Amino acid sequence: MYGLTLLVAIIACVWLVGTRWRRLGGEWDLVTRVAVWGVAFGVVGARAYHDVSSWNEVPSPKWQGIFEVWKGGLGIWGGILFGALAGAVVVRRAGYDVSKFLDVAAPGLLLAQGIGRIGNWWNQELYGKPTKLPWGLEIDAAHITNPQYLGYKTFHPTFLYELIWDLVGVGVLLLIARRFTIKAPGLFALYVIWYCFGRFFEELLRIDPAHHIAGLRLNAWVSAIVFVGAVVYFVHRQFEVPRRRRKPPAEEHRPAMAIPKGRVR
Repeated sequence: MYGLTLLVAIIACVWLVGTRWRRLGGEWDLVTRVAVWGVAFGVVGARAYHDVSSWNEVPSPKWQGIFEVWKGGLGIWGGILFGALAGAVVVRRAGYDVSKFLDVAAPGLLLAQGIGRIGNWWNQELYGKPTKLPWGLEIDAAHITNPQYLGYKTFHPTFLYELIWDLVGVGVLLLIARRFTIKAPGLFALYVIWYCFGRFFEELLRIDPAHHIAGLRLNAWVSAIVFVGAVVYFVHRQFEVPRRRRKPPAEEHRPAMAIPKGRVR
């Protein structure tokens, strides 16, 4: 069911990206090729990020466990990085503007990430601290990985929070794209900003195993660093002054050619 959830997420992403790309005069063929290569490299990147950041969770023997994606362990950071790079290569080889395509793809990527989080409900994973709120999630004792929480029954459904945050973000990005003119890939930068902001607070609630640095989970640090980088890039990109291109010396001093009068044969 987790795999089927990811498949639905991919289909939804391709549909939204394809629809937006077609409105700009593009073709579905490019979107399909980007999806094929982007998903393939995205899975590789997501697994690589998990293996590096959570080496202790890789099944034994390690040389085999690093490839066993079906046993769980995918990091969204590596998935987006590798998937975006693969898609950029496909777009560039096709002769299109990579920056513009990134802006077109941004809402679709966020939509896919939100839908994909529903898979965590099937697996009873990535939940948060105990809560007595009405929407608290029941978790079986077998899926409670932290012994100190074995006495609790309901927990924060952090993946549900991310789903809602991502869906709202899709609407915000589409609204910005329609109402404002921003330099590409500004919308992609806003997508990164939006996701990282919500992910940081989500990490503060989660209790699944993770490495900690100075009291914060590793992914909380990654969210904060990427957030700051995306904000700086967005501001710089939108307010940068375009450079004036100087004419070559030969053109600067070349006398203007007289236009001959009379009939041109």
